[in-house]
Amino acid sequence: MTFKVKDHYFNKAKKDNFLARSVYKLEEIDKKFSIISKGDSIVDLGYHPGSWVQYCMLKVGEKGSVVGIDIKEVNETLGGKPNVSLFQKDIDTVESIADLGLSDKIDVLLSDMAPNTSGIKSLDQDRSLNLVEKVFELLPLFLKEDGNLVIKVFDGNGAQKFLKEKKSLFKEFHFLRPKSTRSVSKEFFVIGKNFRHDRV
Repeated sequence: MTFKVKDHYFNKAKKDNFLARSVYKLEEIDKKFSIISKGDSIVDLGYHPGSWVQYCMLKVGEKGSVVGIDIKEVNETLGGKPNVSLFQKDIDTVESIADLGLSDKIDVLLSDMAPNTSGIKSLDQDRSLNLVEKVFELLPLFLKEDGNLVIKVFDGNGAQKFLKEKKSLFKEFHFLRPKSTRSVSKEFFVIGKNFRHDRV
């Protein structure tokens, strides 16, 4: 089953000219929850290789903007697009939107970040949770009032407890495991709609 899923979405991404199969996770989330609109400003954390940037670029149009950051070298195949900026940065070095060349808060914050996995379940869950906590730390600095969030999480007791505490930051708070997720994966996505600055 795992290989069938992999083959189908891997081949579909190649056929549709997307850089990775993960684009279909974001597409499903966006279709279900209407996260991204034309003209939106978006920051994509852990964008590499860039299929989410490609999707966002098409959705926001010329009046929107997409900023991607990743610890990997900038993917030059995405270069030259007027509404896209890419940075090679560690999330831990980002302290404000100005660090990403932005002057205003954004409409949508995306995070597909994952830790380097060790194969030790508890350690990998802890590392993933550290990344999730960092993103939530940045929310009030990055997101506009009523902005939206999509973030990848590795399932575990610590993550569930943390997310429960953060639920009130958004008017809507959803969990989803997209269809294109590999069957062996422990990941799911959290979708926060309509950020509430007064709850921070």
